[in-house]
Amino acid sequence: MYLSALLTSAGINISVCLLVFSLYSVLRKQPQFMNVYFGQRLAQVKSRRQDPFCFERLVPSASWILKAWEASEDQIHAAGGLDALVFLRLIVFSIRIFSLAATICIFLLIPLNYYGKDMEHKLIPSQSLEVFSIANVPKGSRRLWAHCLVLYIISCCTCVLLYHEYRSITKKRLLYITEGHSNLSQFTVLVRGIPWSRAESYSETVTKFFTTYYASSYLSHKMVYQSGTVQKLMSDAGKMYKMLKTTTRQQLCGSSLMRCGLCGGTATSFKILAIEGQIDKGRRDFDGSDLRKKECAAAFVFFRTRYAALVVAQSLQSPNPMKWVTEKAPDPKDVYWMNLGLPYRIFWMRRIAILVVSILFVAFFLVPVTLTQSLVNLDKLQNTFPFLNGVLKRKYMSQFVTGYLPSVILMLFLYIAPPVMLLFSTMEGAISRSGRKKSACVKLLYFMIWNVFFANIFTWTIIKNLVGEVARRLQDPKNIPNELAIAIPTTATFFMTYVLTSGWASLSFEVLQPLALLCNLLYRYVLRNKDESSYGIWTFPYHTEIPRVILFGVLGFTCSIMAPLILPLLLVYFFLAYLVYRNQILNVYVTNYQTGGLYWPTVHNATIFSLVLTQIIASGVFGIKKSTVASSFTFPLIILTLLFNEYCRRRFLPVFQSTAAKVLIEMDWQDEQSGRMEEIHRNLQSSYCQFASTTLHQDETMHVSPCETVVSGLQDLEDITSGKTLISGLWDGHSSPEELNWK
Repeated sequence: MYLSALLTSAGINISVCLLVFSLYSVLRKQPQFMNVYFGQRLAQVKSRRQDPFCFERLVPSASWILKAWEASEDQIHAAGGLDALVFLRLIVFSIRIFSLAATICIFLLIPLNYYGKDMEHKLIPSQSLEVFSIANVPKGSRRLWAHCLVLYIISCCTCVLLYHEYRSITKKRLLYITEGHSNLSQFTVLVRGIPWSRAESYSETVTKFFTTYYASSYLSHKMVYQSGTVQKLMSDAGKMYKMLKTTTRQQLCGSSLMRCGLCGGTATSFKILAIEGQIDKGRRDFDGSDLRKKECAAAFVFFRTRYAALVVAQSLQSPNPMKWVTEKAPDPKDVYWMNLGLPYRIFWMRRIAILVVSILFVAFFLVPVTLTQSLVNLDKLQNTFPFLNGVLKRKYMSQFVTGYLPSVILMLFLYIAPPVMLLFSTMEGAISRSGRKKSACVKLLYFMIWNVFFANIFTWTIIKNLVGEVARRLQDPKNIPNELAIAIPTTATFFMTYVLTSGWASLSFEVLQPLALLCNLLYRYVLRNKDESSYGIWTFPYHTEIPRVILFGVLGFTCSIMAPLILPLLLVYFFLAYLVYRNQILNVYVTNYQTGGLYWPTVHNATIFSLVLTQIIASGVFGIKKSTVASSFTFPLIILTLLFNEYCRRRFLPVFQSTAAKVLIEMDWQDEQSGRMEEIHRNLQSSYCQFASTTLHQDETMHVSPCETVVSGLQDLEDITSGKTLISGLWDGHSSPEELNWK
């Protein structure tokens, strides 16, 4: 690929970014889109909705950038919690390390690479990008010592920065635990695999077990009930009723001539009647005997102290590990009730099935990866399809096909992966929403590193060479570093265009929120729903954004000394990401639950993997370039990096895996001395509510079009991105809305 093709891609993406950012700065000023761009501040927005029209609303501005930059860390923590701080610390860490790497590599390595071979240099735009990479350094050259030195500097600085970040976030994690005096999950243990008995119910079995073996610390428990199709319909009906209850009569009762834009029904075609005669009937449907039949082999067990709950959660309760399985309970708002009713003994089979399906999904993605590398290697594409010669001979068309189109195709296919991975994590049996996102984050990280990095490299190698020869060389694992060393300096040109398209352009669309904007227009103008509170709650998509940022870090480390030209492009991405995500956390996304910083160990391990991979590839490059001394000098660096990782794993990781008994005991003492313990015990029973109920005023009669119920269940972005089918509940007056329960 020539530099002109890269500049073409950069020009297209810069134009897209400027256009989208300008459009966003105008749309965010419009009152009808406040719920899209200011979900965190919806209460303050309502007071501004009646502002008179002014011309300033139509003028693009950069005020949002300044506000995002000036926000303090306390404001970020208040808006997004510790997970938001961890995510932004990942971006800040990337800015620091790649600023250092870019400064050294641009002023030291790029001149050495450019003048590595005696050759006649063309004009800069007509130069091949390989001229700026280590591929242009001749074999046996002493210039390779500069690359080895830079590798040492980058590795050492990365480890130092990683250590300080890990230590800082560990302190914040401990502070998050000690400040959570009102965190009821610290007193709660989730018990699954409860043995079944003919003589007694699951609830009686739990009571008998814990009063026998934990009589002094056991407080009470709450059973988990079956949550099937009926409960789902009731949940959606309850959400629909909540929307109708908060909507004014004037918004719902319009002229009978006004028709819904979707199906043509009149605004009075759906009538909610008075329900006085249905209350007792609804209550009889949910009496104690009925709930006993719906009990699952799972329960939330409450203890008198945090320390007692910790001991039970970490202990083996039965000689049979598949029975009386205990673990720390998630926060009440974080519970994913759908998976709690599943038999514990089938989870291992689900995991094996998900592993097999994931492998098949990865194999499917080799098709778009192969297509991408075919477009990058334009000469091979012309040999395969001779009829394209006439079109691709045009200069600008060739630059567009090789510099912009491949990364766009791969990016579009990658949009399939996040909802699929979230679905896989759900099917594995995640018990919390945050745990489901964290599991999806790890899966998507593996998927993207393999498909974007390794698959593109090996596909390029196969396209460039004979398939049989490549397969023969890859049979020996010792040849893999050499193959990576040969391929990375060349495939780095594709990674540059990928950073431009999947990095720069994706950030502009992230701030624009096209999906939320489309849903807003659908609700407001097609479904004629004026209740903004029912437009949906959007939580931060950590499972998509953290793997994306880490992937760019992997590309930055592996290409830093091989093809340093990628570093300035990455720096622009990280600076934009810092501003965009701060703005999104402060204004857009609502934090209903969090992991408490549990994403950082994943970030740390991925960074160490990137460093070790870079060092192995560098050793292979130095060996190919006949610099055996420089190649041997990288092995001590690999060992030191792994030793540093082992130290961090033993020093900091246990804080993220469990809570220190000393911390919990001190918190128990403080609560007992202050008198808060009794209040906490009273709140435990009402905290974990699988079926919460609402009350409808019996004197209200409301009318609504059926079309307005279609989207009433879209309350969380996770349910949209996971591909979950949401069924809109339709209440026909045969049961009491007081008993319309939802999770």
